[in-house]
Amino acid sequence: MEKVNHEIPPIYDENSKILILGSFPSVKSRENQFFYHHPQNRFWKVMASIFNEDIPATIEDKKSLLIINKVALWDVIKSCEIEGSSDSSIRNVVPNDINLILEKSNIQQIFCNGNKSYSLYKKYLEKDTGIKSISLPSTSPANARFNLDMLVHEWRVILDFI
Repeated sequence: MEKVNHEIPPIYDENSKILILGSFPSVKSRENQFFYHHPQNRFWKVMASIFNEDIPATIEDKKSLLIINKVALWDVIKSCEIEGSSDSSIRNVVPNDINLILEKSNIQQIFCNGNKSYSLYKKYLEKDTGIKSISLPSTSPANARFNLDMLVHEWRVILDFI
């Protein structure tokens, strides 16, 4: 177990209408200082499909895809002890202050990418924000139960809030 700090800043602007929260960045994401950087994570493919866009290749393209479509992105955890990228190993959580985003944007709904993010949000942030989140199936490669088409189908619900 190692104590790790989240160093990737949130993506949002004043027009963001939904906030998608992950749990904590994977090892690959931490190494590359950007969200969902593991090539097998399907997050960017899902976002591109939902918004009828090409799959973004660069970090700037990924940021642009989110901002243009009024999506804010961050993680629940600011720091924790974690083994590799394993959500199940997370201990000693310090949550992020998502009020930074809520105060400067127009967030209508919060979505959680996977069950771990959802349970962490409910435990650490929901009482403070007063916003109930919606849990979506994880885009992680560890979620083998959902193929890409199934994920896109489930994630389309975000369009109802944009």
